[in-house]
Amino acid sequence: MQERESLYLSFGFDMEKERNWVVEAAEPIQYPILEAGTGKGYFALALARKGYRFISFDLSGEMQKIAELHLHHYGLGHLAHFIVENGETLSFKNGSFGTVFSINMLHHLENPLRVMDELLRVLVSGGKLILCDFNDKGFAMMNEIHAREGTVHDEGKIRLPAVEDYLQSRGFKLQKKGSAFQDILIAVSPI
Repeated sequence: MQERESLYLSFGFDMEKERNWVVEAAEPIQYPILEAGTGKGYFALALARKGYRFISFDLSGEMQKIAELHLHHYGLGHLAHFIVENGETLSFKNGSFGTVFSINMLHHLENPLRVMDELLRVLVSGGKLILCDFNDKGFAMMNEIHAREGTVHDEGKIRLPAVEDYLQSRGFKLQKKGSAFQDILIAVSPI
């Protein structure tokens, strides 16, 4: 992880600072909290370091194990409950969460709007959906990093502006924020 973080820093992208920026942009955060798309647990660690308790799901059991080990390494494993779920068919009841985070997951999704519908379904009335993904500069950085590693970075089927239009059409109140590499969309569901 530290090797990748050093590589990001060489581009001027401070991952830890960016993750904290997302958490602070989302505050106040309503409980219960759901993190969609755990990955290796980078954002889960940012939430845990701020003292938040949450559920985090990912399609990959291997990624869940890595994330869980990551949080336990810092003595924060007790704050997160990691589960394997498919974002297209979540097992949670309607209106289960006050805040749902989806950080740099959108571009990895095969059926992004189906996943968005599920995240909206489990969000309480008046709850917040926090979406963050790379902007053009961020994707260019990720493409360069992956090219150096001999891999290709997926840019996804849709980007954040398309989801913004989708949420606006469903009556969500939207606020946008951006950094040099990422954009955040804070969407509050209609009451």
